[in-house]
Amino acid sequence: MNEKTEELRDIFTDVTDGEETVTESQENTRGSIERDERSDADRLESVVQQMRERYEFETPLSDEELLTVARGFYDDRSDEEIADELEGDSDAVFEARMALHLVGETDADEVDLAAIRDREEDDATLAAEYDVSEAQIRRYRRVAAAEDQSRAANDRYRDEFDSILADADLSERMTSDLREDGLEDATEGMETEVDF
Repeated sequence: MNEKTEELRDIFTDVTDGEETVTESQENTRGSIERDERSDADRLESVVQQMRERYEFETPLSDEELLTVARGFYDDRSDEEIADELEGDSDAVFEARMALHLVGETDADEVDLAAIRDREEDDATLAAEYDVSEAQIRRYRRVAAAEDQSRAANDRYRDEFDSILADADLSERMTSDLREDGLEDATEGMETEVDF
């Protein structure tokens, strides 16, 4: 050992009360690619309960069924498919989705929601103008109202659903890839010479 190394070793032993080695215990870090399924379920349930309290929406669906609606929406399932699973009505599923601010890209793709949002005309007049049924106009107005409600809350609830359900899917794909790959890619083609 040279003089500097000897000096550093002396400082180290003085600081560590004479111990030659120091081992720090390791703790789990806060972030992880692996997710706790229970915590996601709890978070989802919390979002639904917050929305029920804030908006006091009426639905024949229970909280558990609303969670099924949210999961189905993020699995790209139609209202009819979700209703079949719940043994219920697709109109009730649609209303539940709107209450949860889960507006899909195809919910109003035939009309410009901004154009009908503030219109005072009755459904029949708008239906004739857009060449759709009155029921579709009512549906579009409901979609517009859900979007307005979501924007008023700064899309907070939709963002929370996104972080729980969309990120959970991404996380699952990533962790399954990690399990499959392991260190194979990192060590592929590596030549190691070790002298013992």
